[in-house]
Amino acid sequence: MPGTDVDTEDAINGRGLIGAAVAVSAWGVSSVIAKEVDMEGLAVAAYRFGTYGLVVAALMAARRHRIGWNVMRASMAGGIALGFDVALFFSAVKLTTIANATVIGALQPIVVAIAANRVFGEIIRPRDMALGLVAIAGVVIVVLSAASDAPTDWRGDLLAVGALFAWSAYFVFAKRAKDVISTNDYTVGAALWVAIINAPLALLFGQSLAWPTLESWGWLLLMAFGAGVLGHAVMNWSLQQIPLWLGSTFTLLVPVISTAVAWAFLDEPVTGMQVCAIVLVLVALTGVITGQAGIGSRPRPLRR
Repeated sequence: MPGTDVDTEDAINGRGLIGAAVAVSAWGVSSVIAKEVDMEGLAVAAYRFGTYGLVVAALMAARRHRIGWNVMRASMAGGIALGFDVALFFSAVKLTTIANATVIGALQPIVVAIAANRVFGEIIRPRDMALGLVAIAGVVIVVLSAASDAPTDWRGDLLAVGALFAWSAYFVFAKRAKDVISTNDYTVGAALWVAIINAPLALLFGQSLAWPTLESWGWLLLMAFGAGVLGHAVMNWSLQQIPLWLGSTFTLLVPVISTAVAWAFLDEPVTGMQVCAIVLVLVALTGVITGQAGIGSRPRPLRR
């Protein structure tokens, strides 16, 4: 029966866990790279996702595999969700602090866990749920320990909540896409939808879509094909190998990786409290992952 413990356990394998780890690492590095691009957020999203989608679609067409309307239709829901996640988050940080927006976003595993149970019948063990909550608490400490005294606006926090649900919806749609199209098709289609949504929004909010400088293009290409291939494509593939809630839990590593990379390469200070919180997140997520890694090797009960 779909959605039972048996199906969830069968889905877990080591490659899926490794893929999710690679994906969130790429996202964590990408968020730091974004600081080096001399463009505003929505414009970065339009160029980044548009470049990835168009280049990969052209390469696929050269191999006689075209991205047609069937792919765009199948990836529409996920692409729109991801597009609005990007737009809402960058709009949120203009009104509230990055710390507030990031902490709200860190609640994604809770939202996805509820959706995973309702939509796919995934069941989370109490031990994993407790460790996940510990990891979320660690992320909150990491972010708030670096929080500034910048003013906040409840409208910005509300936009961040909208981004939270849009990001969560993207994960759900990515999981469901396997029944319709391939992972590559879905990733390319979703990327094109993100560009389609964010380009006009950038103009609407007064952000320039002028041709990037050569230096900015270098960073954009690194983001497009780093976060695009190692991030979205690999995560979309991993979500077909592991439970949805587990893939979402991996995203708690993104702010941890971003903090570590910013400290190593941008000389951004890291407090002792942040270091302790990072260790807490890593220990909690290690507990979740090691607990799940052995599930796929368990004897499978007989199906009736």
